[in-house]
Amino acid sequence: MTLHPPGGDPARFGTDAFYAALGRAFVAMCAVVPFLFLIEALDQGLDFGLDVAAGIIPHRIQGLDGVFFSPFLHHGFEHLYSNSIPLILLGTFVLAAGTRRFLWSTLIIVLVSGLGVWFTGAPNSVVVGASGVIFGYLGILLTRGLVERSWWNLAVVLLVGLLYGWQLLGILPTDERISWQGHLFGLLGGVVAAILFRRRRPESGGPYHSESTLTMP
Repeated sequence: MTLHPPGGDPARFGTDAFYAALGRAFVAMCAVVPFLFLIEALDQGLDFGLDVAAGIIPHRIQGLDGVFFSPFLHHGFEHLYSNSIPLILLGTFVLAAGTRRFLWSTLIIVLVSGLGVWFTGAPNSVVVGASGVIFGYLGILLTRGLVERSWWNLAVVLLVGLLYGWQLLGILPTDERISWQGHLFGLLGGVVAAILFRRRRPESGGPYHSESTLTMP
């Protein structure tokens, strides 16, 4: 049988455990953004040149390490400001579904988005920013809503669409200054991660299993 911790199933909308998990995830994501601002402040204040040193440079071997480092870097504070709120909002709901799923999903998104940019990006460009991860989280929530039949995941996607619909156009090649490849491949990475790490129903048709449930024979 499946036992849930006190407060109910954290994956079930409306339970105390759900709101507790959401609160913890929100605090964690809020802690990530100051870290990104610290990196940007050090980069600009000390003139480290991190964008070029650790960004993705498409088609060049020396730019391949940017696949892992570029999500932590931004082209100035304005770029970082524009990414901060959607990163917190989407990251909160992805993280609330489980820490391990969040970490593995983020890794998949970073790899798919970064490698996609490296293979298809414009030559002699340098790509940095967390927007690929943001689109990946959007892909996760959208796919979970469909695959796991979770209406609240779809509700979050709808909310983000209403708030940032104009930014979602970044998935199309509309502005040469924006890496639409990173957005597109980030979204695809999120779809892949959501399918790979989806919550499964037991054959008996019982509730979904997740990290926070205790399964007993």
